Amino acid sequence: MSHTHDHTHGHDHGHGHTHESAVGPAVDLSIPDADLPQGDLGRRNFLRAAGVLGAGAATTSLVTATGVAAAAEGSDTAHRGSRKPRTWLAGDHHIHTQYSSDGLYTVEDQVKHADAFGLDWVVITDHGGTTHSKIGVDKVNPDIRRSRDQHPEMLVFQGLEWNIPAAEHGTVFVHPGANEVAVLKAFETAYDGSVNGTSGNTPANELQAVKGLQFLKSAISDRKVQDALMLANHPARNGVDSPHEVRAWRDAAKGIAVGWEGAPGHQAAGLRATTPGPGSARGYYGNAPSAGRSFLPYPLESYRTWGGFDFYTATVGGLWDSLLAEGKPWWITANSDSHSNYLDTAVRGAGSSFDANGRYDDPEYSGAPNFSAGDYFPGFYSRTHVGVTHDSYAGLMAGLRAGNVWVDHGRLLEEVDVAVRVGGREVGLGGAVTGRRGEAAELRIRITPAQRSNWAQFLPQLKKLDLVKGRVTGPAEDRDVFHTPHTSVVRTWEVKDDETVELVVPLGRIDETGFYVRLRGSDGNRTQAGYHGAAVDPAGPAMDVVGDADPWKDLWFYTNPIFVLPRA
Repeated sequence: MSHTHDHTHGHDHGHGHTHESAVGPAVDLSIPDADLPQGDLGRRNFLRAAGVLGAGAATTSLVTATGVAAAAEGSDTAHRGSRKPRTWLAGDHHIHTQYSSDGLYTVEDQVKHADAFGLDWVVITDHGGTTHSKIGVDKVNPDIRRSRDQHPEMLVFQGLEWNIPAAEHGTVFVHPGANEVAVLKAFETAYDGSVNGTSGNTPANELQAVKGLQFLKSAISDRKVQDALMLANHPARNGVDSPHEVRAWRDAAKGIAVGWEGAPGHQAAGLRATTPGPGSARGYYGNAPSAGRSFLPYPLESYRTWGGFDFYTATVGGLWDSLLAEGKPWWITANSDSHSNYLDTAVRGAGSSFDANGRYDDPEYSGAPNFSAGDYFPGFYSRTHVGVTHDSYAGLMAGLRAGNVWVDHGRLLEEVDVAVRVGGREVGLGGAVTGRRGEAAELRIRITPAQRSNWAQFLPQLKKLDLVKGRVTGPAEDRDVFHTPHTSVVRTWEVKDDETVELVVPLGRIDETGFYVRLRGSDGNRTQAGYHGAAVDPAGPAMDVVGDADPWKDLWFYTNPIFVLPRA
């Protein structure tokens, strides 16, 4: 039942239409042959015989007239110990342990908390650096393997936080396997900006970042690992991820660099000192431009979070939308960036020597809660929900690559089901559906708000829902553009209570260029006109105040886009 204001359309309760997706079941090798319908199995065997689809690895893509592509690679055995088949897996791709120079917790500490707080997958991403590359990559692996054994219901990936040459940080992780340590170690040794002194903002260093991504692509094609992904972390925090660098990562090794943190971790950092709390900036976004490092055209407002989200994502018509307007995939996530967690009583083990051992000693009980820590345990506040066709490591990575993702803070939502229908074809988040010019498209929305209290012990309330729509205008002539004038909030609905929202929204007819749509919503507590004005975004997230940004009083969710494109 819908409890939103919408007087321009009727409801459509389904017509038995077929579904398209960026990765069809026949070419998604995370699905065993035995689980395929006969028709899809026949198509898979045909593709194998044609040499298009390998028995052990695959590279697939959906390419439309305007060049939208989503690739999926890798194969996998079934996820060991899976409790039941799942459509959506919640997780966190940015987590630190005692193997980080500024970390604290054991791998097991982080994994068991993620499990307890409702996550299905995690990526351990200790900081790249000289000590980590020499010792830490090797030493953390047995702990990760042990957690995989002790938590068979969890997908536990090994990764690292890459010091991107000439830029910020990024999550890099690989499919588990015999070579996961060797590939990560070789990558970090050769391409980490801290290890190699390539952090400076120069064209040569930018090229090193591209070469690093190409190395990961080669590791897959050479079958050293089954899959690898990169996601940029806290991209706007210091203003050093320039638009042309992001575009270069995306285009250099398609399907490796697939997106960024739409919302950074460190969300507790904004709690007021009198709470008591850290009294810092939400996400630790309290910075300013740095001479010789930052991309100077970025405005000062970009160095703050907006409703807990990165400026590049939160700004309608901003950098994220300018990337999407090219008709190319670029996805968002959310995570904890957990180093030291708010109100936890653990402290670093006495006598630890990180430089000598590549890790700190196991944490110890202090007897006092940490009011100055700016992080939450994985799953406590931020969640990245990935739609999968099969509950496995490969299935999870394929879902991320396909952009079948929505994110929320504070457990604002229970479920999201969004699709665009054109004729008898329908696609979900991250997908691209094509149709004849002049053919009508419609958006189907089914959202279930929170039905139970979150970990702050209150029931969050979804109060507003926004539909953002943008034109697909093709590749940007200026690779440093971070604005598109053809994207805006086109509909807003007020949500009255906690019952499921169901809407069918006409999107108009497909024109010469096509368009994309994405959703956003909040508890309605803090809004303001967007950076590009009320005509573009009348009630978007408000810019967070340094030292006074309670994350629990300002909750948002975002979905990745769906593309609607004309047939060639």
